[in-house]
Amino acid sequence: MTDFTTTHLADCVARYRSAIPGLDDIGERLNLLKSAISKSPRPLGERDRERGESCGESPSPLPSPVKGEGAKTVDALIELYEQSYPLLEKAMWSPGSDFTPLLVAYQSLFREQEALIQRLGNDDRHSFILSIPVADRPPHLRACLESVYQICSLFNYGGNASGTWDKIKVIVAEDSRDENNIRRHVELVEEYQRKGLQVIHFGLDEQYELLHSLPPEKCERLGNLLTTQPKERFYRKGQAANRNLSYLKFLQLTEDKDRTLYYLVDSDQHFCVNRKTESGEEVVYALNYFQAIDKIFRTTDTLMLTGKLVGDPPVSPSVMTANFLDDVTAFFARLATLPGDQACQFHGAQGPVAGDAAYHDLAGLFGFEKKPETFPYSCRLEGEHDHNACLKDFALQLNAFFFGEHLTRKTWFSYGNGFTQLAPARTVYPGNYIANYAGLKYIIPFGHLRLRMSGPTAGRLIAAEIAGRFASFNMPNLHRRTTEAGLDDDFRPGVELDEAQQSVDLSDEFERQFFGDLMLFSTEELVKQADVKQPFAQEVIATIIARKEAELLALYRQKHVAIVAKNRQLHDLVFNAGHWWLRSPDLAVALRQVQAFIDNIARNFGEHAPAWRQIQSAEHRAQRKRQIVEALMNYRAERRAWDSLF
Repeated sequence: MTDFTTTHLADCVARYRSAIPGLDDIGERLNLLKSAISKSPRPLGERDRERGESCGESPSPLPSPVKGEGAKTVDALIELYEQSYPLLEKAMWSPGSDFTPLLVAYQSLFREQEALIQRLGNDDRHSFILSIPVADRPPHLRACLESVYQICSLFNYGGNASGTWDKIKVIVAEDSRDENNIRRHVELVEEYQRKGLQVIHFGLDEQYELLHSLPPEKCERLGNLLTTQPKERFYRKGQAANRNLSYLKFLQLTEDKDRTLYYLVDSDQHFCVNRKTESGEEVVYALNYFQAIDKIFRTTDTLMLTGKLVGDPPVSPSVMTANFLDDVTAFFARLATLPGDQACQFHGAQGPVAGDAAYHDLAGLFGFEKKPETFPYSCRLEGEHDHNACLKDFALQLNAFFFGEHLTRKTWFSYGNGFTQLAPARTVYPGNYIANYAGLKYIIPFGHLRLRMSGPTAGRLIAAEIAGRFASFNMPNLHRRTTEAGLDDDFRPGVELDEAQQSVDLSDEFERQFFGDLMLFSTEELVKQADVKQPFAQEVIATIIARKEAELLALYRQKHVAIVAKNRQLHDLVFNAGHWWLRSPDLAVALRQVQAFIDNIARNFGEHAPAWRQIQSAEHRAQRKRQIVEALMNYRAERRAWDSLF
């Protein structure tokens, strides 16, 4: 019998058996299996193949599938790999670990295990179809596709003997307005096709044709889910509509609905996580998403699975402003006590771990304990530099806050109790969720309202309907609001940036945040009082919304007053307290950038901010409330129409 290749597993055991409990036992069982293999007669097929090769016949490009006792042996070997992964993971993510060599060994074990699985010839694990909705974001799309490619290369889920990763398909769901960006997206699709990814560009014309291939009456009933925009303006339909159109493409591409999983990813999400090191942030491909997700869906009754995010917070800057001002003020207060030409002291700070919503001004609304603390800034500069340089770089980054970056409360990955331990979910993270065929019914609704918080709102409805079959797991994606290309090559709905990149207007996003919060917390209360499987009554919805509106208005007013005061305090500290940076001509540009940031805070959150006036307008609130009531009343009928597609 062929001596199946287990070199990496044997090397890993030899190297770490004394340091990682449990590996020694795996090594002993590996040796027993190898000994049994060496004593077993080789199957007739292998002798015939060797005889054919000695006669000059071309060998088969792939080994024949293993059967009988050989298959049992391979199964036993595969199980050894499964048992080794948690041991390596725990060691790898422990403080002070020799992380990089462990990660290299960990990845190599998966590739070696995949080779064994392919030898069996009956890989019945799930195939994946990924959808990446993208609107005018070529740099983000490149980074996202590269992360998919890296995960496929490093872990080799499903194998790629044919030259492509057979079990992975990727849909790039186009939603761009700019023809040049569409062209760049197509070029990226073609580039990654050449690298071995099965990538499909799902263009605007194809989307329109697929939508209108539905019966007219069904198309009309699904208009709020799948858009009613005309063909000549079939772009920037919104993330929810574009994602839902991807579901139609899923149905078209599905060959085996019992063995296919559907993975929804935003273009600014990456299949990797971040870890804090002495030199700063390190991005690592340390999670084998596909293997873990397949196992969850094979061994549980999960219909829908969601992972969280690390990196930039997954919320609008409109709900992070108060705490960000606290942290910026704390930075300047500390900087005032340090000489400008002193070696930089702003290194080594650790931000929050994923899951505690430390970035959110209203974290208490979500059940998180709000801690009255500031988070220190961690300078990103490397090499020798002083506080003058640190201040310049800090100021350069400030305006990225309005695009969603938080310089002090970026979240970090934590291994915790492992990757695959499930917990009941209540929020859909639109940039990181997976469904099986039956789970495609549980859609993210209300896209026509263009409100923020659509994922949490959908999550409350889904959890009320299927409870624990909607689950979360500890495999976040890395969230990057901006790329190395900068702010001028990025589209963010609801945020307007002038050519000089000094004036930012996020009025639209701020307004959508308030009413998104209103819909979310109204829905959260509604599903406690009413049966989610029946149409919601108008009177019940209206009563709940009126109460939640009053509560949110009070909280937003409180936050508004705090932001105005904190912004004034920051301005006084930076410009009116006579600190050393005012006497340095070399810092003039940096100070102008700080002033631009303070001005943008006032423009978007001050007394005369357009979004704040809209929120205070009873007439505007009445219009939005009518929309929300109507949407909730129609939810069950829209779901029935949607469910009929499956």
